[in-house]
Amino acid sequence: MAVHIDQADAVATVYLDREEKLNALDYEMIDELRTAFDRLEADADVRAVVLTGTGYRAFSAGADIPSLAGSIAGGVERALREIVHRGQGLTRRIEEFPKPVIAAVNGLAYGGGCEIVEAAPLAIAAEHATFAKPEITLGFPPPFGGSQRLPRHVGRKRALELILTGDPIPATRAEAIGLVNAIVPVDDLLEAAHRLAQRITRHPTSAVAACLSAVTRGINLPIDEALAVEASWFATTVASDGVRDGLRSFLDRPRQEAGGGV
Repeated sequence: MAVHIDQADAVATVYLDREEKLNALDYEMIDELRTAFDRLEADADVRAVVLTGTGYRAFSAGADIPSLAGSIAGGVERALREIVHRGQGLTRRIEEFPKPVIAAVNGLAYGGGCEIVEAAPLAIAAEHATFAKPEITLGFPPPFGGSQRLPRHVGRKRALELILTGDPIPATRAEAIGLVNAIVPVDDLLEAAHRLAQRITRHPTSAVAACLSAVTRGINLPIDEALAVEASWFATTVASDGVRDGLRSFLDRPRQEAGGGV
């Protein structure tokens, strides 16, 4: 198995498990990851996911080059099917997952590994982590969604510098441009990711899913359409137990503590 899962309480930790290959994304691993996310979505006990790599060297070095080369040798249609459609399917699954996914970047995140970080709603990096978009050195643009998500996250010019040079950047630069939320010592990485997950899972599951979907669906829409998405998710949650419990808890506070708003 190229992927394994540990579960503690409401948080599942998913490991990319090809340490000897720097957790490179071969087709087996990509397919296993999608299966893992299907399983975790169906498990009501899981309310957040931490995604990381085994070892200390790599989160993921990106697409497995021998697999990629074989697909390209088979022609355009095969390459599109086996590389682009498969890879974009994985990153879309992570981006649209209804539970928070936190990438815990334990080393280098290159190519497809960086694209997974871009797709994850949240990311924490170890101090020694590095990030790169080296696809251009192989003669093609990022194929797992990176040419589209990265500019939306960090801005066109910052993204193009990474995409057009292929040069790696350190974790400090990744944090400065908004690719990751925080940097921690590597020995604290999983604990920090779990703490973040717990800060989220204390809130109603329906509200978390609504916030994730509202942001993910709305971010690339014109503002009027995005506001309609926001309104639809508000309407979906307003009659939920989470809203009733939250309002009851707020209104039951002492008056001086409750104040007048959230």
